Amino acid sequence: MEIYDSLLEAVRSEYDTVRVMKKSERGQVSLVRHKESGTRYIFRHFYGSSAVYQRLLTVSCPHLPQIMDVGEKDGQTVLLEEYIQGDTLGEILKGGLLTTVEAKQIARQLCSALWVLHSMGVVHRDVKPDNVIIRGKEAVLIDFDASRIYKNATQEDTQILGTTGFAAPEQYGLSQSDGRADIYALGVLLNIMLTGEHPSRKLASGRMGRIVQRCTMVNPSKRYKNILHLMEVL
Repeated sequence: MEIYDSLLEAVRSEYDTVRVMKKSERGQVSLVRHKESGTRYIFRHFYGSSAVYQRLLTVSCPHLPQIMDVGEKDGQTVLLEEYIQGDTLGEILKGGLLTTVEAKQIARQLCSALWVLHSMGVVHRDVKPDNVIIRGKEAVLIDFDASRIYKNATQEDTQILGTTGFAAPEQYGLSQSDGRADIYALGVLLNIMLTGEHPSRKLASGRMGRIVQRCTMVNPSKRYKNILHLMEVL
């Protein structure tokens, strides 16, 4: 609770808001700049648990943003995270499709990010072009607002979050989503990088198409068993 209040006060007094990046009933995401250093950060203030972001505080991975500080109070979370400069994959894809080599490189880097998350029991649940920023030659997976911690005793997701087309069938309350839900979304993303279409409309050709097909099986047990297996195949 103390961290929540002190972080909120610090952002109000020591930072300027550059722009509001996203706003909804659930909360707000802003780009802020530290007045003294000029360094820019992402400031998130939303209704929901801080549990996933708390776990990410100790993580250092080139394909995930660094989380600087997190506070929670009365069901609300505030946090400061590294600002990743670059274009989203969604913006890049507006300019045209990627080559197989480019798509495989991005997919492998996202596998690295997801392996870190899955190792901590975290399921991202919203892997999509707008949540991937390309920083130089690095793909960085952002936005953990839909993420959850996998609970062994739970049979299904209590809150349905994710993006239509990328969300695995189990995210719609059919069963609890685990790391294989992210494999499903990554398969869809891989297909879109190569064809511009959802695999249900147009499947990538050859070996990449077979990889996409296995990633996006309706039954999670028929997908790759974990993200490392997919990474090796790629």
